[in-house]
Amino acid sequence: LVISMCSGCVMDREKSSESQAGETANLTDEDTEIKKAAKQDINEVHLRDKDTLYENDDETSVVTMYLTVSRGNVSENTDHSWKEINNYSVYDYDTMGVERYQAAALLQVGDEDGPQQGAVGYGETAPNATVQVRGQTSSEYAQKNYKIELKKNKGTWRGQRTINLNKHMGEGMRFRNKLAYDLMKKIPQMLSLRTQFVHLYVKDNTDGTSDSFADYGLYTQVEQLNKTGMKAHGLDSNGQLYKINSFEFYRYEDVIKKEDDADYDQKKFEEYLEIKGNSDHSKLIEMLDTVNDYSIPIDEILNQYFDMENITYWMAYQILTGNVDTQNRNSYIYSPLNSDTWYFISWDNDGSFMRTEYKIRQFSDQGGWESGISNYWGNVLFQRCLQSEDFREELDAAIQDLRSYLSVDRISSMIEEYRTVTQKYLNQMPDQMYAPLTEAKYETIASAIPSEVEQNYELYKESLEKPMPFFIGKPVIEGNILKFNWDASYDFDAETITYTVELAKDYKFNEIVFRKDNIQIPEAETTVPADGQYFVRVRATNTSGQTQDAFDYYITDAGKNYGMKCFYITGGQNVEEDIYEE
Repeated sequence: LVISMCSGCVMDREKSSESQAGETANLTDEDTEIKKAAKQDINEVHLRDKDTLYENDDETSVVTMYLTVSRGNVSENTDHSWKEINNYSVYDYDTMGVERYQAAALLQVGDEDGPQQGAVGYGETAPNATVQVRGQTSSEYAQKNYKIELKKNKGTWRGQRTINLNKHMGEGMRFRNKLAYDLMKKIPQMLSLRTQFVHLYVKDNTDGTSDSFADYGLYTQVEQLNKTGMKAHGLDSNGQLYKINSFEFYRYEDVIKKEDDADYDQKKFEEYLEIKGNSDHSKLIEMLDTVNDYSIPIDEILNQYFDMENITYWMAYQILTGNVDTQNRNSYIYSPLNSDTWYFISWDNDGSFMRTEYKIRQFSDQGGWESGISNYWGNVLFQRCLQSEDFREELDAAIQDLRSYLSVDRISSMIEEYRTVTQKYLNQMPDQMYAPLTEAKYETIASAIPSEVEQNYELYKESLEKPMPFFIGKPVIEGNILKFNWDASYDFDAETITYTVELAKDYKFNEIVFRKDNIQIPEAETTVPADGQYFVRVRATNTSGQTQDAFDYYITDAGKNYGMKCFYITGGQNVEEDIYEE
């Protein structure tokens, strides 16, 4: 574990050593006496990245990869065609109840003239890897993301056997994930990952008809954080590492169990937390038991199980960059073997800096409660943290530090460099076919991104003054009465909160059939309406007049409609919820 004895500020990583050299020259004999620092408790160390990993980074370089795909064998689940690999999403595999299909592959690395001598796969003809579609939501896009796994004893690429290639079809700029990781490289309090622009060519030998490489356009490679990645970044490869797939830090006793429990189910476990390190879950369970024990003060929990610097800088970075899809996924938690402390590590940042693009594309996202601290209120750990005044003060200090670092000039300069790469590929096939932005819109968004940090900062300040979001319960029918209920909201200044509830036949609330204002308790009722589809919307308002939506939302092709729950009344007595799962 690479550690530091002090926090410092973001700029520390960029300072030169000239002043230190000058001080050394003026030391007296008394000053040169050996002084040993007091030993530090292992649970009090800060997470630090290994800066030397990035010394030779050329952030606008493009590596060319050649992938020859062929059928493998049934035992390795590689006896599949390239068409099959690209035909199914992760949701299709869930429906079919099978593992993701793979194919055998030969990976060769080089430049536009072909594979290069000395690089992975040069001069080889037999498969040296497997390939499969990667990602969740992204697996439904026309252009897929790929996970290439080099076989053991077949070499590595930059010390890595797992190569993640991301198309980032959900964002029109195609550089956001790289921008986010490159920004993190200069933030001492955060751990980044190595990234690389990749031009991919694929030859499909699975159908016996292809004899040439097809151009698959531009990808961004992101280093896989696994045991190999842990070693590379100076982490303890024997420690615990989990990728958060969908997890709000609730205990989930029926699934989060020790590996030697008789009814332990790893597949169900990894629906919440994907195991990337040590599979001894005892320490994880101990932490979750404590986090969910409300008799233990959160400040005590933070002191024992988390690093205040790490968690506040991690959250501050997500807030300022607008990377909102981090409430319950898209991050790692890591703990060294002999430590109780858990650290957050960022993962999947292509949702950063998206506010302007969503607005231009007329897509509703990152609205309602999805800004500032309210974005994290649905997570039991984060909710408890945010209820601590000490935590909020530390979070604000981290936000002020990062706000200075994430300057308009810094981000503008980086974007100008990335554009020299991304726009070249977006203006030619095959990426041109799927580019969601015109050149004019691309220019507008590129110019607006640097100012989004300040916009997100203002939304953060507003969120501190608002009530916190809450969930709407399932409506209940008793006799001829339709009853509504919802969780109580929370206000940091302990202001009085009242609620407004509306019932409508449409999600735009043009056909309202019931409304009640200034409700002081989280429930309301009305006469059961006729059978059909309905929408209930609840909003909380504090004494200062600040309003907050409920967590629930309804999805249409135009995006999210916040603060409402869709349900159906059938037979005059039955209520069926319209449940949407991302």
